[in-house]
Amino acid sequence: MGSLRDFMKPGRSVAVAERGMVATSHPLATLAALDMLRGGGNAMDAAITAVAMQSVVDPHMTGIGGDCFCLYAKCAALPLALNGSGRSPAAAKLEWYLEHGHASIPDLTPHAVTVPGAVDAWCRLAADHGTKGMDELLAPAIRAAEEGFRITPRVARDWERHAGRLGEAAAKLYLPGGRPPRVGDKMHHPALARTLRRIAREGRAAFYEGEVAEELASCLAALGGFHVVEDFAAQSSNYVEPISAPYRGHDLFECPPNGQGLAALLIVRILEGLDLSDASLSEADRIHLHAEATKAAYTVRDALVADPEHHKIDISALLGEAAIARLRAPIDLHKAQPPTAWSGPDHRDTVYLCVVDKDRNAVSFINSLFAAFGSGIYAPKSGVLLQNRGTGFRVIRGHPNAMGSRKRPLHTIIPGMLCRDGRAVMPFGVMGGQFQAAGHAHILSQMLDRGDDPQQASDRPRTFNVDGALSLETTIEASVREDLERRGHRANWAPDPLGGCQAILIDEARGVLLGGSDHRKDGMALGY
Repeated sequence: MGSLRDFMKPGRSVAVAERGMVATSHPLATLAALDMLRGGGNAMDAAITAVAMQSVVDPHMTGIGGDCFCLYAKCAALPLALNGSGRSPAAAKLEWYLEHGHASIPDLTPHAVTVPGAVDAWCRLAADHGTKGMDELLAPAIRAAEEGFRITPRVARDWERHAGRLGEAAAKLYLPGGRPPRVGDKMHHPALARTLRRIAREGRAAFYEGEVAEELASCLAALGGFHVVEDFAAQSSNYVEPISAPYRGHDLFECPPNGQGLAALLIVRILEGLDLSDASLSEADRIHLHAEATKAAYTVRDALVADPEHHKIDISALLGEAAIARLRAPIDLHKAQPPTAWSGPDHRDTVYLCVVDKDRNAVSFINSLFAAFGSGIYAPKSGVLLQNRGTGFRVIRGHPNAMGSRKRPLHTIIPGMLCRDGRAVMPFGVMGGQFQAAGHAHILSQMLDRGDDPQQASDRPRTFNVDGALSLETTIEASVREDLERRGHRANWAPDPLGGCQAILIDEARGVLLGGSDHRKDGMALGY
């Protein structure tokens, strides 16, 4: 898969290894996870080590105040899924928001905060599938928080751009000297280190009970939130049956709702009926077909995806040929369908990572605060920055994803796992907010339709139909944009890179691992 790249041009070579590999969006996370693998830990041990590290060194992207989802394939078998997303407070009721005139859940307020699910999920995954204790898994992150870590370029850029989201308490820590840290500056986070040490000793109880939970509930209540300590104690992650759809002789596995993995499956099902391997297709043709499939899939997503404990949907029917044929039928190669607009909140702040070990255990893991720096609400004693995942709810009476008591909102974060003949062949993901479902389909098409390796697929320019317009990365030729506009697309140049990919391809026949890590971030894929 994949031809050799042009070594005269800037770029990255695909990572190659035999025994194990890690791909993350931050070098310190990759190194910590690779050390864990080389020290005898398995893929789950390494994944938790990596995500804990990123919760320290990538604080605008992720943290223990956020949520996660995981797909885990033991010895390359078909994956199981864990939903580590949190719930709204028991006292949060839709009627309150309607009565107070809210058209949406207000961002940067306690109403945007759902109970963080990440720590509970990490502890459960470690106990069920890891080989090391939480003390060993969290040690590198604790050391980074206590001894300090250096700011990398993409982290510095995002930190500066989104510093205005930080609340007063958070700004005291994250804006030293009143400004965002620059590339190479050193940061410390002793309060977070203390909380991580408690979790290392006491497990999930250290976060969801006692002093940490009391401080979090108190901070939120003081700002007008409905949270109480019982909401934190009640949080639990749960294993769920993954959902899947075929694409080019493979099967794409995703977590089921409340995540948007269903949208990724809808896109690939629509594209399955189109020949994207046809060499006569132009770049504009491929972009156009991807955009049209995305429009159709996201319309279904926005109408139906919600907490399955509160709203059941027939996924098999939605992915069945009759339903897919109806979505595919209006697609015209030469004409764009009317645009669709996303009415929910946008975000691009997530970390995705994947790991494969010597036994071919494969982990696909995603962890997020939702928007940059989450809600901006910070608990200074425990060092916890809280997510704003609650803005994913709708304030619409009767909507499946309406705000409600102890309910999970629609989530944009999705880990992916590609399988073939009943075997996992590639954990992968494309962080980047609601782009992620479209990103999964794009990466798979580059690999399965065009023969790219994981790094080549990640390097390809990206596009995304969003907010009624087709957003194009600036590496796309102006002539391609003009072609798309002639078809009826309202095109614009993306103000930021679209997403960030990590992927590890398991080539069982040759006994080799091939990894990619997005040039749009600071991270890397490394193996041994």
